Amino acid sequence: MQQSNLHRFHIPVMGLAFTIDSPLKVARFGISSVVSIVEDKLVEMMRKHYYTLHNLNYTPITAQEPDARSRRITDYLNLLNELVKKQMDQLKQSAFETGSEIVKYFEMLPDSNPLKQAYQNFQKASSPAEKTALEKHLRSSIIAGSIDVNIMTKVDRDSDAVTALKGYAESDLRNSSIVFSAGLNPRLFNFIGTSKAFDLNEQGSFDKKIVIKVSDYRSALIQGKYLAKKGRWVSEFRIESGLNCGGHAFATDGILLGPILDEFKAKRKELTDTLFEMFNQSLVLQKKQPLSVPPPIQFSVQGGIGTAAEDELLHSYYEMDSTGWGTPFLLVPEATTVDKETLELLCKARESDLSLSNSSPLGVRFHYLRGTSAEKERKSRIERNNPGSPCTEKHLAFNTEFTEEPICTASKKYQRLKLEQLKTLGLPEAEYKRQTTEVLDKECLCVGLSNSAAINYEQTFVKKLDAVTICPGPNIVNFSKLVSLQTMTDHIYGRTDIVTNPVRPHMFIAELHLYIDFLKEKIGEDKTSGLFERNQSYYRTFLKNLYLGIRYYLNLPPGSIQYPEQFQKDLQLAELELDCINFQL
Repeated sequence: MQQSNLHRFHIPVMGLAFTIDSPLKVARFGISSVVSIVEDKLVEMMRKHYYTLHNLNYTPITAQEPDARSRRITDYLNLLNELVKKQMDQLKQSAFETGSEIVKYFEMLPDSNPLKQAYQNFQKASSPAEKTALEKHLRSSIIAGSIDVNIMTKVDRDSDAVTALKGYAESDLRNSSIVFSAGLNPRLFNFIGTSKAFDLNEQGSFDKKIVIKVSDYRSALIQGKYLAKKGRWVSEFRIESGLNCGGHAFATDGILLGPILDEFKAKRKELTDTLFEMFNQSLVLQKKQPLSVPPPIQFSVQGGIGTAAEDELLHSYYEMDSTGWGTPFLLVPEATTVDKETLELLCKARESDLSLSNSSPLGVRFHYLRGTSAEKERKSRIERNNPGSPCTEKHLAFNTEFTEEPICTASKKYQRLKLEQLKTLGLPEAEYKRQTTEVLDKECLCVGLSNSAAINYEQTFVKKLDAVTICPGPNIVNFSKLVSLQTMTDHIYGRTDIVTNPVRPHMFIAELHLYIDFLKEKIGEDKTSGLFERNQSYYRTFLKNLYLGIRYYLNLPPGSIQYPEQFQKDLQLAELELDCINFQL
């Protein structure tokens, strides 16, 4: 299926369930989205739902069958592909009348797009011949958004990530991308080097593209070179804010998004040339024909984008090819899959309802919405002196502190053993409480991040476990009502404004304050645990980078930032806060 580059944004992966079927909701309108494929039990549940919904013959793939994990993923992706193709055929044949899907398709396009302009000319056309010619052109130009998939590289117990990648590689998807997040995984990257699905096709392009999610330029260079040496081309670097994002947060050492984007902008050609040289060398070693020009590399950015002005800044000044709008789309039922109870919590969310938590068993900070059914369930277990979760999925079972076989730190078994150990260590009271809280904060994400789909589609994911965890970015506090797909698209392109927080700071300011809070919390924890003196160098580096970031933002060209006076005032206040931290150090 031909892939759309008609829109200037994409919908990133969110949780496990929240974008599990987004392509069926948005791809026919030319919008690309990303599906998580790491939880194959969820994938199997969705297979059952959509085969049944469309009166197709559903044959279960049980966990005991050979290659069950990869086969489930392959078949689900093939099913999505076929269903989207049918949707496209129906859309192309629909009438140009108010409310029809074909009208919706063209109305949602950015106004600067030539196809949108052709549609507007079609509406104004007076002669039947002109109208017929334009209608033919419009119908033939309709293409789908891509069905992309995500693998979190850290989730690779028993080669789970490799098996998921195999499932994607064997699918029928074309003009699609695999998005790798959370860093370099040699086992995974070595496997992709052997898979012919990622070879150049006869047209000199890729049926399946590689996208790497990164937090800075250095990470892009390291991972890009690793893959280039294996004859694999990275078709997109997806730059994400270290802290102003949803889900797991991978903080930099205080290096802010603006300076990071500026480095990518300055070194875009250098990065392409470096990777192309290594890529061609690999082709020669494999006795393949080297290329005369490098394949294209796209650069995109995501993390806290909330207004059309911010989106335009990222495109025009930083020269990004696409922007990822994640968290706001949680309030678009036409695009994502969130259960009713959790949607109500999202609409009411305030800053005090969000935390950069220690809830993830991965040991990585995790954006967390309080008040969910999963939090209530976890606290209820603690009150009953029965902390921890049943570990049914084991995707995050990596800990061998007490057992030979890895177990999950959110599990009942681990928490019982760890809490017993803490009682014997003779820790100071404050440190004992801190470590106990950190143990009890861990929450089952495999089930919690999957259950929204189970609830919405009246399916059972895991019997008697139906609590929901959700991980929106801090940007959710700026949006407080459910909207249609068309309204959200209009917001992104500046045709309407749905921000409900009248004092919302610029995305760069919001990220800056997240980093300041992160540093203050880190200093406080280190004072409690006795690591304060040891980490002085880290604090200094972090502070230095934040000061440099503020200087960078103050020197942005006039006109690049909307409401520049408020922006500069916010920077100056942040600098005063850094001065206070520096004085305390």
